[in-house]
Amino acid sequence: MPIVGWLPRYERRWLRGDVVAGIAVTALIVPKNLGYAGIAGIPLQNGLYAAAAGALIYAVFCTSRQISTGPSSSLAAVAGGAVIVTGVGGEDAAQLVAAIALLSGLLFLLLAALRMGWIAQFLSKAVVVGFLAGAAVDVVIGELPKLTGTSADGDNAWRELGSWVRGLGDVHGATLVVGAGALGAILAVRFLAPAVPGALVLLVGGLAASAALDLSGRGVALVGEVPRGLPAPEVPDLGLVADNLAVVVAASGALLLIGFSQTAGDARAFAARHRYRIDVNQESVAQGMANAGAGLLQGMPVSTSLSASSLNESSGARTPVASLVTGGLVLATLVVLAPLFSDLPTAVLGAIIIDAVVFGMIDVTEMRRLHRVTRFDFWVAVAAFVGVLSVGVLAGVLVGVVLSLGWLVHVATRPPMPLLGEDPATGVFRELDERPGDAAAPDGVAVLRVDGGLFFATSDALEDRVRAVAGDGDLRGLVLDLEGVGFIDSQGASALGEVHAATAADGVELRLAKARPRVLRVLEVDGLIARIGADHVHATIHEAVGAYRANGHRREGT
Repeated sequence: MPIVGWLPRYERRWLRGDVVAGIAVTALIVPKNLGYAGIAGIPLQNGLYAAAAGALIYAVFCTSRQISTGPSSSLAAVAGGAVIVTGVGGEDAAQLVAAIALLSGLLFLLLAALRMGWIAQFLSKAVVVGFLAGAAVDVVIGELPKLTGTSADGDNAWRELGSWVRGLGDVHGATLVVGAGALGAILAVRFLAPAVPGALVLLVGGLAASAALDLSGRGVALVGEVPRGLPAPEVPDLGLVADNLAVVVAASGALLLIGFSQTAGDARAFAARHRYRIDVNQESVAQGMANAGAGLLQGMPVSTSLSASSLNESSGARTPVASLVTGGLVLATLVVLAPLFSDLPTAVLGAIIIDAVVFGMIDVTEMRRLHRVTRFDFWVAVAAFVGVLSVGVLAGVLVGVVLSLGWLVHVATRPPMPLLGEDPATGVFRELDERPGDAAAPDGVAVLRVDGGLFFATSDALEDRVRAVAGDGDLRGLVLDLEGVGFIDSQGASALGEVHAATAADGVELRLAKARPRVLRVLEVDGLIARIGADHVHATIHEAVGAYRANGHRREGT
């Protein structure tokens, strides 16, 4: 527990910044966590249980000084997707989400014990961007009925949206006014006064309007009873977990992939800005304990909150004491203020949720960058976006993993193999397509650079590329630049043997250049060096081309 090391050395001058930061973060997260509980389909107070557990437990085990841990819109969307898939509600939904949080925590701890942080790489950045945007739109569609006082259903977002549109003839006027006003107010605060916590303003304003205008008497739905008090540790219903084990495991795995990538990246960013070091493995322990604690306290999954962490930093947080302050204030809110939330109109809660997911999960800037930089990544993100809306948030994670793995296989099996030419001004060999006209291929010889490993997945690609290059009838020599080949297996060595046999049959002289020692050892053991000839293996491309030319001149003289 890192707190044992840093707390005894705590300096009094840090206290003011930590307390101010803790208060500011509490004002931000309390209304948002009520909304996140709504997204997950569990009682509102359970979102505050998770917020308190996440902040307090994370502070004990973390190495980051600015990170704020608690529920987030993306995690809530995944948990809510699990609730929708299982069809449970009420107390069973709370038990299911708590079980997902608990299992997520155990998976985090297992990840830390086995040092398997690389598992988060199964979701590419493009897929995550598309997935989060799709999940945000899915949540927004689910919240629209709250703003209009209507109902909607459907087994995916498209059908739910269609159902909502068809039901607009039954709009409840007072609810629509409250919902539209709430949404307009929170957006106005975001754009006109971004430093003000819009969710808190809307929460207070909604409660005041509910009391002053008797909104309940006008038919506007309220969130209902939010009890005062603290949760007692409780193991989720094992029977319910067993009945829905596949969903619990799938949701926990999805949360692990999303949560770990958020935690590691954000913790490193804050540490770099403030010039201290974090232990990523220990951060996994901290997140694991926070999730396990949230699950045992009837909460929901937690992870790094970038908005709360940024506010924590800008408000002067110097140590995890800021998180302890936040956790303590959330507990005080549960004990003192919780019943006040009972009179909050659901339309106001819906507006808080929509604002949180749209501006917290949809990254338009990154989508534009993907479109500008790598069009394929952009379409991968679009596919993930459409996948979530078509099959649901939970299944959308699986779609994202499949897309990521498919992209990985695509890249791994088709390594770049550009033709190189010599720059007459510098003598450097570079890609012919880099600056057409400024570099030229040596007469009668092609120089082909292989970028990436040469193994079972890429061996066919090498043979295909060589056949395409050798299709030129004037080719008399081929130099393979193997500097980029860091790994070769038996099938890769066999592919080089096939290339040698094919080029020899066509009267093309094969030479290897810049091969690494470990690659040469494999080729020697396989007997390829003996077949090619040790004098056909060169340290540089210039040496290989020069030897070809000298050998060609000797042959012509003979």
